[in-house]
Amino acid sequence: MSLKRRIAEPRVLVAPGVHDALTASIATEAGFEALYLSGAAIAYTRLGRPDIGLVSMAEVAETITLVRDRIPTPLVVDADTGYGNALSVQRTVRLFERAGATAIQLEDQTFPKRCGHLQDKAVIPLREMTGKIRAAVDARASEETLIVARTDAIAVEGFEAAIQRAHAYAEAGADVLFVEAPRSREQLSLVAGALKDVRPLVANMVEGGDTPLASADDLGALGFRLVIFPGGIVRALARTAQDYYRSLRQHGTNDPFRNQMFDFGALNALIGTPDMLELGRSYERDDRESAA
Repeated sequence: MSLKRRIAEPRVLVAPGVHDALTASIATEAGFEALYLSGAAIAYTRLGRPDIGLVSMAEVAETITLVRDRIPTPLVVDADTGYGNALSVQRTVRLFERAGATAIQLEDQTFPKRCGHLQDKAVIPLREMTGKIRAAVDARASEETLIVARTDAIAVEGFEAAIQRAHAYAEAGADVLFVEAPRSREQLSLVAGALKDVRPLVANMVEGGDTPLASADDLGALGFRLVIFPGGIVRALARTAQDYYRSLRQHGTNDPFRNQMFDFGALNALIGTPDMLELGRSYERDDRESAA
């Protein structure tokens, strides 16, 4: 089933955050129907820096290509602001779509942007953003490639302005709407009440962020159709890595940490080493031997 058809269904879809081919393959193996390639997670892991607009279009495109070479799972890609004006957005959409993005998310912040749960954000004028959305829709090669329009206006212009922007983005052609960082359960409910019949809605769960945490089932009951957990995997990996390095520094061996890590064989099994080696051997055999 295509992501476009799946997200239109009345049951909620969970898309965990991924940042490379390894996390994408592990999430796919866990059974998720869609993945969210997080710009913040790429900044955290690739640059070791915060999500403040440092990641480039080319770096995200390369990551999409590597992920898509590993897994077929539908991929929602965080394209930040589109890396410039409407013409830049068109280039971004064409590049990301060819690389394998199933949905492309664009936000209305100024550039350089900030993580949606950081303070002191700013948004571009409404007319400029609707133009960028129209440009994105015009640039995609397939209508199966979804355009996700995100507004950060709650923190800048207020709740009502954010809802008005979302309506305008739908009219401009956005397939999915994403009102970032509602600050209470009540605001989550109001977002859903105002927009769930307009377009499928995204809810973003960020541990320690502005939005109160809720389960996917609870958010689905409110009317959200896609629930993303963009940076959760990085927070989990970072905590584990910190514990691992402290243990190794203290003990001079990994033995105390062994129960919390894969051994060599288990990791190779996870990433498919035996199957790949066998595939390589199959190409080394004579055709007649293979037929026999």
